[in-house]
Amino acid sequence: MNAALLGYAVGFGLLGYLSGSLPFAVWITRLVKGVDVRDSGSGHATTTNTIRQAGFLPGVVVLILDVAKGFLPAWLALTFAPAVWIVPIAAVLAVVGHCWPVFAGFQGGMGLATAAGAMLAVAPLAVAICLGFLIVLLLILHHSARATVIAGVLFSPLLWLAGFRGQVIWIALGAGLVITSRFLLDWNRQYRELWLDREKSNLTVDE
Repeated sequence: MNAALLGYAVGFGLLGYLSGSLPFAVWITRLVKGVDVRDSGSGHATTTNTIRQAGFLPGVVVLILDVAKGFLPAWLALTFAPAVWIVPIAAVLAVVGHCWPVFAGFQGGMGLATAAGAMLAVAPLAVAICLGFLIVLLLILHHSARATVIAGVLFSPLLWLAGFRGQVIWIALGAGLVITSRFLLDWNRQYRELWLDREKSNLTVDE
């Protein structure tokens, strides 16, 4: 590996991490409600926790921005990086940044939305397959964290079986392991339904 190629890898990796580190859930909830989104609810800087504390519209804005901060570095690497293996580096580090953001004390979200954005830049159909698989697991297990831990491990082999190859497999593998590590924290968590905020449904997923 020559120095120029290494420089591209470091540069796009740093771009991915810094993009992922933009804590939109923290900023928007603070702007709308004057509170830190991590101080209540799930304790994570996610779309669902933003909806719990600031309302549906701010939550939608956070979701869009969290997807975008995964999409942008992956798309830029896909378009401008001189080697295909740099794309997964930028993509996975965007997910790492979302989960452990330098701009928010390394306490961020769970990675799903940002991972979806990164995969969307490379293979949009892969996002639909992974989302469908996660929903099936949620319906079977009735526990969001446990379903997501299993899904995170299986995203990459699932896409391989579906015929995908190359960059999206490595993105799914790296991002899936990051997501799994995050959701393991909530393995024993008792979920409450997002919309009614009472014990009724176990299908809420923090992204």
